[in-house]
Amino acid sequence: MNSKAKGNRNERRSMQLLEAAGYACSRSAASLGAFDIIGIGSRDIVLVQVKSNAWPGSVEMQVLRDFVVPPNGRKLVHRWRDRQRLPDVREL
Repeated sequence: MNSKAKGNRNERRSMQLLEAAGYACSRSAASLGAFDIIGIGSRDIVLVQVKSNAWPGSVEMQVLRDFVVPPNGRKLVHRWRDRQRLPDVREL
């Protein structure tokens, strides 16, 4: 499987998890923005960066940390490792 297909699959998997938790999700496919998924819940908004196998590098992580969100917003990184059923999650 090529890396683009793997990334798309993992983004869909992250969306399924968020939707199961009650979030309405939108995927920003092929965007050059900081986050891959926006999830809107009844109490908060989550912005999710999805990675396969590795955490974001230091420069990308700083961009994610510096991204301004509203008071009810959360920033997450989902790291999907090969053959794992659930992602490792980091809140920034």
